[in-house]
Amino acid sequence: MREYSIRTAGPHDLEGARAVMLDTVYRDFGTGYVPRWHADIIDPAAAYLAPARHTLLIALDPGDRTVVATAALDSRGPLHPPNPPAVAERFPSGETAQLRRVYVRPEHRRRGLARRLVDELLAFADADGGYRSVYLHTDPAVPGAEAFWRSLGKVVHDERGEPGGDNRTVHFEIPMGR
Repeated sequence: MREYSIRTAGPHDLEGARAVMLDTVYRDFGTGYVPRWHADIIDPAAAYLAPARHTLLIALDPGDRTVVATAALDSRGPLHPPNPPAVAERFPSGETAQLRRVYVRPEHRRRGLARRLVDELLAFADADGGYRSVYLHTDPAVPGAEAFWRSLGKVVHDERGEPGGDNRTVHFEIPMGR
């Protein structure tokens, strides 16, 4: 089994992390880069490295030491709009650790990387001491995403089938201190 190293990203890691993130939004989500949704991908230093309560983790291939996975956490709760009002109210900014950009390159999936990255993010949130909940949302059309998140947390809102749109977002809460 390959032993991936996981660590906090530094400035020299951002190009590789950005590549993983952009490849994911183009390939898996089919949306491509959308500035209002993905500004953190273009400037991950401002989004995750500068704020003390935020972090960006990377996983490195044991062979060539390239970035093959990312996972981030920030203190911004989901906003309404675009998220449902009840979700925004349940997870306020400052008190919510939001998991973001948990992306693994396809050829490195099914090796436990996402779970290891999420465990590290949860430890970061717990050590912070100021978070009362952990939130994330996912697109269930991405292969394996919904099943993975269901194995770690609970669905708090499923937008599939709601009238007035084609939104397919599923919102999750992950228990603190797992």
